[in-house]
Amino acid sequence: MLTVETRHAVHQDHAKTMDTDTLRRHFRVADIFADGEIRLVYTHYDRMVVGGAVPGAGTLTLDKVDETRTTTFLERREMAVVNIGDTGTVEANDTSYELGRGDVLYLGMGTGAVTFSGGGRFYITSAPAHRALPSRRITLAESNAVKLGAVETSNKRTINQFVHPLVMESCQLVLGYTTLEDGSVWNTMPAHVHDRRMEAYLYFNMGADQRILHVMGEPDETRHMVLANEEGALSPPWSVHCGAGTGGYTFIWAMAGDNVDYTDMDFVSMGDMK
Repeated sequence: MLTVETRHAVHQDHAKTMDTDTLRRHFRVADIFADGEIRLVYTHYDRMVVGGAVPGAGTLTLDKVDETRTTTFLERREMAVVNIGDTGTVEANDTSYELGRGDVLYLGMGTGAVTFSGGGRFYITSAPAHRALPSRRITLAESNAVKLGAVETSNKRTINQFVHPLVMESCQLVLGYTTLEDGSVWNTMPAHVHDRRMEAYLYFNMGADQRILHVMGEPDETRHMVLANEEGALSPPWSVHCGAGTGGYTFIWAMAGDNVDYTDMDFVSMGDMK
């Protein structure tokens, strides 16, 4: 079963007027992991698609998606899949890839239908592509690990870069995930924006009673959303994106836009945040 929800772009002036429910309706991503289903969110932020596939006891195939008006979903797109569940299998272009928990699979433009099976909980991200590049499975050991932050500032963390110029080539999709160390709760502080790219978050590895306070909005006009495990946020190019948790967590970040320069960001000093 495939379902697709479309999200249109929101201007920052409109976002300033939103109450909690309206903010969550436009920017929160939730309920994308359901047994026996593929659930996608098609956004008008750089045409990024995010979603989940949970095959359970059967198999699921992602092939034609009406919203793209192409013969197959990946006809003019690239895709990255992160397995946040038990070991599962992704089959594409007559090749089978076994993904353990935390493994990432990149599928290039023109790959064709994609089939999911096994015990995985597969997080899907996809962006338009302009040329075909080799598909590749990237394990945690093969990622580029960057350690940032400090215990004193409650943001000691490891950033693992997977679909990233230091690891492999892609068209415009950049993806990795960040894990907070014990006792640290803040992610991506000091905050930043990057007007050249949108970004999508997915928070996971959280207990049922834990929550994330996800901060968004213009630096001088911030808003927040309270998010639970396996929920995420869409971050427009004009918005900051940072947050704090009530316990340990990991979040997947995925970007698409004008470039793949991970360091192309405009930092915002804490004194300018409101």
